[in-house]
Amino acid sequence: MPHTPKRWSFKGVALAASMTVIFAACGNSAASPSASSAPATTAPSTAPASAAAPSAAAYDGMVYPTTGDAPCGVAPYVGNMKKITAIDALTVEFQLCNPDASFLPKVAFSAFGIQDSDYLAKHVPDGSILATPNGTGPYKFKEWSKGNRIVWEANPDYWGDKAKTPTAELHWSDESAARLLDLQAGTVDGIDNPGSTDIATIQADSNLKFYPRAGLNTLFLGFNNTQKPFDNEKVRQAIAQGIDRDQIVKNFFPAGSTVADFFTPCEIPFACKGDKSWTFDPTAAKALLTEAGVDPASLKFDINFRAAVRGYNPNPPVIATEIAQQLKKNLGIEATPKLLESGAMIDGFTQGTLKGLSLIGWGADYPDPSNFLDYHFGSGSGKKFGTPFQDIVDALNQGLSTADPAAREAAYATANGLIKQHAPAVIIAHGASGAAYKADVTGAYASVFGGEQLARMQPADRQTIVFEGNAEPLSLFCADESDGESLRACEQTNESLYRYDGANSVPALATECTASADSKTWTCKLRDGVKFHDGASLDANDVVASYALQWDTKNPLHKGRASSFDYWPGLWGGFLNPPAS
Repeated sequence: MPHTPKRWSFKGVALAASMTVIFAACGNSAASPSASSAPATTAPSTAPASAAAPSAAAYDGMVYPTTGDAPCGVAPYVGNMKKITAIDALTVEFQLCNPDASFLPKVAFSAFGIQDSDYLAKHVPDGSILATPNGTGPYKFKEWSKGNRIVWEANPDYWGDKAKTPTAELHWSDESAARLLDLQAGTVDGIDNPGSTDIATIQADSNLKFYPRAGLNTLFLGFNNTQKPFDNEKVRQAIAQGIDRDQIVKNFFPAGSTVADFFTPCEIPFACKGDKSWTFDPTAAKALLTEAGVDPASLKFDINFRAAVRGYNPNPPVIATEIAQQLKKNLGIEATPKLLESGAMIDGFTQGTLKGLSLIGWGADYPDPSNFLDYHFGSGSGKKFGTPFQDIVDALNQGLSTADPAAREAAYATANGLIKQHAPAVIIAHGASGAAYKADVTGAYASVFGGEQLARMQPADRQTIVFEGNAEPLSLFCADESDGESLRACEQTNESLYRYDGANSVPALATECTASADSKTWTCKLRDGVKFHDGASLDANDVVASYALQWDTKNPLHKGRASSFDYWPGLWGGFLNPPAS
């Protein structure tokens, strides 16, 4: 039965999961999205097996790459995926180049949701996949009224616990005050990220309820080291020391927020080892600019930002303006806030095409440093900060390839020290946030990973649950999206092999995924009888196709809204057939 997630020690549970995940043999064939499931470190379930799958000989299983194994360690390939094979209709095998301590949390992530292979072949080429998803989840997509709302209807054939409310809607507004007014007026049942000054109002209203969300996110100001003067490490270090982050958090963030000492929040295991980030020291900052031979008065650049409120940024225009004013006051640098449309901001930062600084942030997708550090600074991080720093890449690869806690701790301590030295970004804050609902909504909660499942909620006797987010989704094909608003929308209909239950990764479309003795091969058993919303049956080829189109830049289905598929290289190390630099 749906429930509000229990209070738990995130750090303790995540640490246990992270230390043992690479050896895990995880299973629970009776699990459903709202059922209590065994954590990722338990043995395979002893529940009765599903009906026997067709024999391997009778099943035309896909193998990718079709021409043989990916060339592990041979330039230009830097990825960690070696081969994906549909062994039989309900068995998929993933072969890796090296062990991956975060395999299960990764396959649970919504960007790696499973799509029907035939549906992909039909709807990716003409772009219709962007607005007409076909998932397996408790809600089926009904309509997207652009600029207005997205509507879902309950899936009567869902394999797990059915949606509690017949219809769900997603609305959006980039103004927190407007979201609160909608909640108070009763036009929506829940809102994301109430404004810092509105939380007390919500808590004082018996008709409303506030659900806090831990600050598992990071706001940062990114440099591009291929642009002058940000190609000079001393200039980057100077700007990092010229911003009073304590003042920003104190004046503009809600209670519970903290100044970020490290890029990864400290609640995540192994995150906060090594050197802390630069502290506010304008005198030292000016000295560094002098050493670099740079006159602060000659520096003029934009601070790019988007209006969408996120857990890591409660007031984007105000905070961008504050940073610009501090740079002028503390260092004599002329910085100008520049508002960009949400998609343009995300795409520009991801592709490294924005001129000036990027005020942007990141929220946790799963509880492991690789989610924050590999995506931004690893071998497949791309051009977000210009050219990746190889010494950081090496340290991160070392941290990912072992499950030994001491070795992982040492690797991430090294990485954190190098991130401080190279200063690819000014690390600003971990923002506390939350969601607010009408008090009569049962099952309401604020997801620790920012993707609330509306199917778990029931708004008294109303037949529609309406949730208001911070911005309109960019598309509903989340293999090619990294925006949290898009991911939340996708998660209402699409499912992955595993899912998150608090800090644990537990079975979803797979009943179990087990590792080989050397942890380089993972075998996943699929749940039998699962249907896509168009009536097609889930099988192993759907898994191979869903992963292959992201992995291989030459796959004919490697096409989306921006066709960047940015999560794949960021989390799996790199593309197959990577594009030329």
